[in-house]
Order: sequence, then structure tokens, then C-alpha cells
Amino acid sequence: MRTVEEDYLREFVTSRRGVEGFVEPRTAVSDVTLVLVAHDGEWTRRRVPSVEWAHRFANQHGVPSYDAAVVGYPSRMREYNRRQR
Repeated sequence: MRTVEEDYLREFVTSRRGVEGFVEPRTAVSDVTLVLVAHDGEWTRRRVPSVEWAHRFANQHGVPSYDAAVVGYPSRMREYNRRQR
């Protein structure tokens, strides 16, 4: 079943270069999320059904995916945030 979130993530992946996925685990205050980061650091975050779903989505779209709690986030994401201020 497709959702608005899935459609948005699919659009992000297909319209940008060098996208990588960072899966954020469920916490006491938030659900599992998938952060997609493009080559230039542009990023987006959406709630997803599960960690497994996030990695499967990434694999289906040829996007490398990582556990954000283990590897952290790429510096290009922080640099993008600084440029947007």
C-alpha cells in the first residue's frame, strides 16, 4: 500500500543525485524515520513503518542505507543546513 510519505520519498530519490538513506530508530518521542540526503546535502525526513521497511525502500531504489545511530549523518547535511540560514 502506497502512502503520501512513500510517494514523497520516491520523488526525492528519483529527482536528486547521490542520495543516501539514514534510518533513525524508534525512540520514546518519535517513530522510525528515514532521512534521505542528496549529493549536495539537501535532505528530508519522513516517518516510515519500520526499520526493515526503510532499508527495503532504499534497496529497491538503489540507495545505500545506514543505521543513523551507528554512523551518524554526513557533513554535507550540516553544511547544507548552514547554507540555508
